[in-house]
Amino acid sequence: MCVDSKIMASKPFTPEEARRIVQFLQKPAVFLNMTTDWPALHWTVEHLSTCLTERLRFRIGKRTEDMAPLFETECFYIEATIKEFLSWTASEDEALVGPFSDYHCKEFWAYADYKYIAQLFQDKPAMIQDVVWSDFGFSGRDGRDSTLWIGTQGANTPCHIDSYGCNLVFQIQGRKQWHLFPPNDTHCLYPTRIPYEESSVFSQVSIVQPDLKKFPAFRRAHAHTITLQPGQVLFVPRHWWHYVESVDPVTVSVNSWIELDMDDEARVREALTKTIVCFDDGVSSHDENMQYLNLAVKACMDKRRDDTEGRASLADQPRAELGKRDSSGLLKTPTSLSFAVPFGPHLIPVNLAHKPTYTCPKDTSCYWYNELSRCQSTSRDEDEPRSDNELHQRSGPHAHQEAGSPGTSGGGAGLHVSTNDMLQFLVHPDVITLVTRLIMCRQRELHY
Repeated sequence: MCVDSKIMASKPFTPEEARRIVQFLQKPAVFLNMTTDWPALHWTVEHLSTCLTERLRFRIGKRTEDMAPLFETECFYIEATIKEFLSWTASEDEALVGPFSDYHCKEFWAYADYKYIAQLFQDKPAMIQDVVWSDFGFSGRDGRDSTLWIGTQGANTPCHIDSYGCNLVFQIQGRKQWHLFPPNDTHCLYPTRIPYEESSVFSQVSIVQPDLKKFPAFRRAHAHTITLQPGQVLFVPRHWWHYVESVDPVTVSVNSWIELDMDDEARVREALTKTIVCFDDGVSSHDENMQYLNLAVKACMDKRRDDTEGRASLADQPRAELGKRDSSGLLKTPTSLSFAVPFGPHLIPVNLAHKPTYTCPKDTSCYWYNELSRCQSTSRDEDEPRSDNELHQRSGPHAHQEAGSPGTSGGGAGLHVSTNDMLQFLVHPDVITLVTRLIMCRQRELHY
């Protein structure tokens, strides 16, 4: 008991404090000295090679700086044990044998990513408890709710946005560099739904070697960068874009997706995103998705009605009961509203790497801003003819002209909208936000 209390006292934040910080953080931040007693801190590749003897699936990529992302669908894949992986990383100029024989470690990187710890250690339940997310206020949460990532230098995850949840990332061995972009930068990152992945939307931009002629708006992106060190925990807020790359010869990290409390609009936006995104075989049917969406909207409207009734009942109370006042007679601000994130030696923000070459509060040259402004305006009838320039603008930032394309005529001749364009438009976060607001407005009109 005394030992436990000493360990807790050595932590910079209690579980309750850490949970509150995570709830209030609006930007990425790194926690220090929160994992000093975690058994998982010893999960080096050498240690894991003795614990895990079954083969894992490794993603293989070439060590080149292309001006296009290397998506998972374009990689090579092999099955190998961690022991074989470890031997390969130390092979240098020796003759290659085993599963990695076709890939020299100086020319290729390898990544065992998205490995669910609950499956890896199903016969070693004690190891699942080596990851102690409960220290961050998530009671009972451990490795069962986490994934393991093992890679070599250059191993990377293309820039993407997760459609739900925020991330807690525990770095164990080696260092990883993170490039993060806020949700408002979505239009600068040229989102795509190809390759398709249920929970992610990818960027078409190669973050480390961007093609600025093809993707000029990337100049306006607000890149936040951090090199995550062993023992540190990175918090990635909901809907922040991120590109991750290993910078040391071998890296090991653990990731967990966390669902935090959301406001009404965020809750509906989340349900709507899942409804639109989940359309492949093996996931919920359209009818099931619509049920979830309706339940989310109903919950929001019920909460809004309860809040309205609560405010009405407060209005009937005597003035003195509505809140305490200071010596000058001003109403004191509740602690929950005045909470300041305690940045310092144990919690550091992920800062902006550099200022964009061009910034504007409202990027009026951006297709998405123009399109959303047009949709939100009611001053123009939808049936009114549009100019050729507007027709071209509505085709999206990646539409291209092809001479003699069928089904087009006049000023719009050659206009082509691809399947990828349609998927981008439908699941783009700005479109989801707009549809969410329209749904909420419609529900308010119907119920009030």
